[in-house]
Amino acid sequence: MTDLRRVSVDEVLERAETALGTRLDRASMVRKRRSVGARTERGTWVRIERRGLERIGAQGGDGTPSAEALSGIAKPAWLAGVAWRDDAEPVMWRADETRLLPSEPVGPAVVVDVPELSPVWWAQLNASLDSLARQRTNRIATPDTETITQDLVTRTIRQVFPHVDTTVDEWHPAHADLNWANVTAPEFCLFDWEDWGMAPRGLDSATLWAASLAVPALATHVRAERSADFESRDGQLMTLFVAAKILGPYAHPEDPRLEGARALAEQVVKELQADWRRSCR
Repeated sequence: MTDLRRVSVDEVLERAETALGTRLDRASMVRKRRSVGARTERGTWVRIERRGLERIGAQGGDGTPSAEALSGIAKPAWLAGVAWRDDAEPVMWRADETRLLPSEPVGPAVVVDVPELSPVWWAQLNASLDSLARQRTNRIATPDTETITQDLVTRTIRQVFPHVDTTVDEWHPAHADLNWANVTAPEFCLFDWEDWGMAPRGLDSATLWAASLAVPALATHVRAERSADFESRDGQLMTLFVAAKILGPYAHPEDPRLEGARALAEQVVKELQADWRRSCR
C-alpha cells in the first residue's frame, strides 16, 4: 500500500490547488499514511486523501461534506471539495477544504503521555459523541477503511476470542476514527470525518480507549467518561473488536497497549459468557 509520507505528492497538491482556486502552504503540510493536509493562502485547511476504489463501497468517498449535515458536534465547517480518479491506479483522490481547527491536535493517534484536558474538554467530547449517536444516516462506517458489518465484527473478534456471542443489537452513527490525532485541545474539535457512518454502539468510545492504553490512567478516564457505552453489551463487543486488532495475528510484541488490552478483554469475555449462561437458564 502506498504511504504518502514516503512518496512525492507534488502533482496531487498542484491538482487540488487548481481545482479549489488557492495555494497551499507547503511549510504547514502534515503528511500521514493515506492523507496530506496543508493551510491555504486564504486561511483555510485542505485535506487530501488517497483511497482505493475497492475501499469506497456503496457510500462513496464523501465523508467530510456529508458530515456537514450533522448538528450538535464540535467540528470544522466544510467549505468545498473535489474528487478525481487516478490516471494510473484504481484509486480515488479527494480534496476537502474546511475552516481551520480551533486548537492543535492533542497528539499522535496513540499517546504515550497524559494530555492536559480540562473538565470542559471532556464535557464537549461527551456532548458531541452523544449528539452524533442520536442522528441517523444511510452511510456505513469504515474503521481502518473497511466497511463495518456484523460479519466483520464476528470475524475480527473470534480470531482472538472464539467463544463469544458477537451479535450486535444497536447501531448508531460513529466517527469511526476517534484517536488523539483527530481531536484538538484546549478547545475540543473532532475532525477527519472520512470514515463516519452507522456502527455498533460504543465503537468511538472503544477506539479512543484503545488509543489511550499506553497511558493506563488515561484509558481508565476514557472508560469512566464513556461508561454508558462501555457498560452496554454492544460497547463490550466493541471493546473486544478493537482489542482483537491489537492482540491479533499482527500484534507487535513491543506494543505498549498489549497488557491493558488483554487484561480488560479477558474481563469482558468473562462478563459476556456469564450473561449468556444466565440467559440460558
